[in-house]
Amino acid sequence: MRRWIPFLKSSPRVSVVRLQGAIGVPGRSSISDRSVAGMLEKAFKSKPDAVALEINSPGGSPVQSSLIGARIRRLAEETGVPVIAFVEDVAASGGYWIASAADEIIADPSSILGSIGVISSGFGASEFLQRHGIERRVHTAGKSKSMLDPFRPEKPEDVARLTRLLEQLHGTFIAQIRERRGDKLTENPDLFTGEVWIGQAAVDEGLADGIGHLVPAMKARFGDKVRFKRFEQRKPLIPRLGAQAVQGTLGEIEERAEYARFGLS
Repeated sequence: MRRWIPFLKSSPRVSVVRLQGAIGVPGRSSISDRSVAGMLEKAFKSKPDAVALEINSPGGSPVQSSLIGARIRRLAEETGVPVIAFVEDVAASGGYWIASAADEIIADPSSILGSIGVISSGFGASEFLQRHGIERRVHTAGKSKSMLDPFRPEKPEDVARLTRLLEQLHGTFIAQIRERRGDKLTENPDLFTGEVWIGQAAVDEGLADGIGHLVPAMKARFGDKVRFKRFEQRKPLIPRLGAQAVQGTLGEIEERAEYARFGLS
C-alpha cells in the first residue's frame, strides 16, 4: 500500500533470480529456458529498480544457454530494467554465456569464469564387444545417419564432421561474448580457447566488471533501504517415481561431473 501513496517515497527494489545448476541436464537443480522462463518474467515485470542474477553454473546445452540469455536481454529491453550478474562458485561455458546477458558481471574473488569453448564427450566400446563375440547391427537410410556410434570403431570422417559442428557452435559462442562484452575484453589469445580465470584475473581480462557480493553491492548502489525479492525455480512436492526418478538420478550424476571439471563438488 505504501508504494501507492503519492507523497511517500518508496524504497528501491531489486529482484533476485537464482540460476543454479548445469544447463539443459535433467535434474533437480538444472536450468533450461522452460524451467526459468516463468520466474524471469515475474522478476522483470514486478517493476524493480534492477534484476540481480545469482549464477552458479558450469555450463551445458549451448541452445538452452542461448535461449535463456536471449530471454534476459529481451525482458531487460522491454522493461528498461538494468541486469547485474553475481557469480558464485562458477559461471563457465554456458553459465558464462548467461552471465554475459547481464549489463554488468560481478564475481567473488574465488569465482571461476570463462571456458568459452565447446566440448563433446563420449565413450568407445567396440573392442569390448569384439572380445565378447557381440556383433553390432545398424541399418540406416542416409550415410550420415549413424555418426560416432560408440559400439563401432571411430571413423576419421565422423570426427571431421563433429569437429565442423563444434567449430560452428564455438563461433556462435565467441560472437555472443564479443557482442556483449565488446571493448571490455583484452586481446589475450587464450580468451576463446576454453581457458578459465578466477576472480580478479577474470576482471583484468574483461570477463567481469568487478569483485563483490550481491547485498552490499546493491546497497552501495541503491542505499541501505533497498528491498530484495527472490525468485527461484519451483521444486516438485512429490518425489518422482519409476523412470522419472532414474532420469533425475542420472541427471544429478551428469551435473556433478560438469562441476567436477572445475574442481568443484
